[in-house]
Amino acid sequence: MTDTAKQHRAILKRIAHRVMLEKGLSPDFPPPALAELEGIKGPALREKESTRDLRDLLWCSIDNDDSRDLDQLTVADPKACGAVKVLVAVADVDAIVKKRSALDDHARQNTTSVYTAAATFPMLPEKLSTDLTSLNPDSDRLAVVAEVIVAVDGSLQGSDLYRAVVRNRAQLAYRGVAGWLEGGGPMPPGIGAISGLAENLQLQDRAAQKMKVLRHQRGALDLETIEPRPVFDGDELKGLEAENKNRARDLIEEFMIAANGAAAGYLASKRLASLRRVVRVPKRWDRIVGLAAERGSALPEKPDPEALNQFLLSEKKRDPLRFPDLSLSVIKLLGAGEYVVELPGEESAGHFGLAVKDYTHSTAPNRRYPDLIVQRLLKAALAGRACPYENDELEKLAKHCTEEEDAAKKVERQVRKSAAAILLESRVGEQFDAIVTGASDKGTWVRLLHPPVEGRLEIGFEGMDVGHRLRVQLVSTDVQRGYIDFKRVG
Repeated sequence: MTDTAKQHRAILKRIAHRVMLEKGLSPDFPPPALAELEGIKGPALREKESTRDLRDLLWCSIDNDDSRDLDQLTVADPKACGAVKVLVAVADVDAIVKKRSALDDHARQNTTSVYTAAATFPMLPEKLSTDLTSLNPDSDRLAVVAEVIVAVDGSLQGSDLYRAVVRNRAQLAYRGVAGWLEGGGPMPPGIGAISGLAENLQLQDRAAQKMKVLRHQRGALDLETIEPRPVFDGDELKGLEAENKNRARDLIEEFMIAANGAAAGYLASKRLASLRRVVRVPKRWDRIVGLAAERGSALPEKPDPEALNQFLLSEKKRDPLRFPDLSLSVIKLLGAGEYVVELPGEESAGHFGLAVKDYTHSTAPNRRYPDLIVQRLLKAALAGRACPYENDELEKLAKHCTEEEDAAKKVERQVRKSAAAILLESRVGEQFDAIVTGASDKGTWVRLLHPPVEGRLEIGFEGMDVGHRLRVQLVSTDVQRGYIDFKRVG
């Protein structure tokens, strides 16, 4: 192993640190936050408001293999007529991280944990996010619980929110759970060790699949992108590995969408302001129509999520290998999500891609600041207290969270590009098949089909638009700046 290879992780970590500062994010915790952290000796187990004791339920967490900040637990309970009660417990981070504390000030600055190829820059110190405010196995923790009733057809028949003490019985990972649920792998040991957990997870899976089918019938988009993760052998970068959707990810996605909808609905029922997550009607619908036409399909002139999803489903069946490329093009054209404030009585812009009207972010308060804000709104509503935020303060926070989330994504993307540049620097001059992923006055961007690396099209971009396929040649790489440049050939 060369000295350079040994330093790949360190190089990428230094790049991440630098880029965070350039984007206005703080990669390090300030002294006041660290001093405040020293005074926290253990988890919060009781507050003044009453909490239910739900520690005996078969709670479990399902997350990435390497996740240590566990924000939510799930469990299900069969009801009459084929209905299922689904419970989602969300870590009560506010029980320790109080508004306007030094720890809260740092979290408010970054608004999110930043996950880069070489290192994670957590929104909250690991003593909290991976321990005292994490729903760790065999540990009693305070939580805000969202409860929804899923009918036999997958529709939601009611919801409730309350506070509780919970206990994680098993920390599980997407891959292992998915392999078992799909019949292609053994039961993970953590499931077999807990009596009744296997049956409960199968009940959760059946409910989630029904919810997914119904939501897609109502226009939720069936998108499937390739998100490569750098793979290290020690500190040496060895390659990029794609993360694919699976049954376990579907389960968590459906339950989180339901829990987030329940949170938004609860605040609306109390006629309180709320922080919503919206994806508006796409501005570049005409280009989405063009993509469909290029594939022999017709979409309406006006945005129609149900028609779009039917087109996506047909394309996934017709050309599954290239479907992730089409998905990526559609995602780029749909536009980014944003945080907005919804005041009592206002109509929500909704979430175009998820086909839901009432939606917020509330299920990851260790990782996302908007979720911590919503948690405080929910706890105040549950206790009958005054709203902890003024409307104008919420408006400013919504704009700030949108901007900083975008900055964090740029950091993550640039470090991924630096990692890709490391892998490709010895392949300058080679040719690849690619797809256009972005086209604007700022430049034209392409992603290679293999390996799944994105870069800038410097030469031959005339007439190119999102979704076009082309042949490119690698011209140059710049690891420090994360630049990968191509020219069109053929």
